[in-house]
Amino acid sequence: MHNLSIQHLTKSFSNKTVLNNISFELNTGEILGLFGSNGCGKSTLLKILFGKEKAEKITLTYDGTEVKTKDVISKQLISYLPQDQFLPKHLKVRDIISLYFTDSAGQDKIFYAPNIHKIANIVAGKLSMGELRYFELLLIANLPHPFLLLDEPFSMVEPLYKEKIKELLFSLTHKKGIIVTDHYYKDVLEISNKNFLLKDGALHSIKNEAGLTSLGYLNT
Repeated sequence: MHNLSIQHLTKSFSNKTVLNNISFELNTGEILGLFGSNGCGKSTLLKILFGKEKAEKITLTYDGTEVKTKDVISKQLISYLPQDQFLPKHLKVRDIISLYFTDSAGQDKIFYAPNIHKIANIVAGKLSMGELRYFELLLIANLPHPFLLLDEPFSMVEPLYKEKIKELLFSLTHKKGIIVTDHYYKDVLEISNKNFLLKDGALHSIKNEAGLTSLGYLNT
């Protein structure tokens, strides 16, 4: 088991503090659901952990050893699925696979995943949202990093691929720790075993949909 510890994470924009001295831990084997209203700082939190954005303050440790966020990519600790499409739209699925994995074993793992052979000769720009998110996640999830950050993996995804994404995430829990944030809260709650609501710069531990309601995230 590996452990990722985040302590004293603080981030402000202008005069607004969106992340106020936040601390939490994530172990491999856990899927952490992160909830919150638009603009509360969920994506910012993920970007900071991935080293894409700077915090005013953060202490990040991996298995007890402090790590600089700028080094998480080079050390292959954290992989990240952003909200926005990042694959080259003009390339076929099969060609994108070879960009990410140069070895045949790695390529085969993606190509022979469920449904991928059906879209192998389609360019990324022509994929449905479900096909695209599932394919993007397969690429990111099969990298060696022990921790995985997912920003809205279920958004605008058709039901068939939502289920395939959930199956994939469940299959990864024996070796990865995962953070998922998405407004499709029921899909997240279905797979998570640890949950937080980000509100007014602070993290609030919740267990279920009732917890989201009690903290004002859902309309009663």
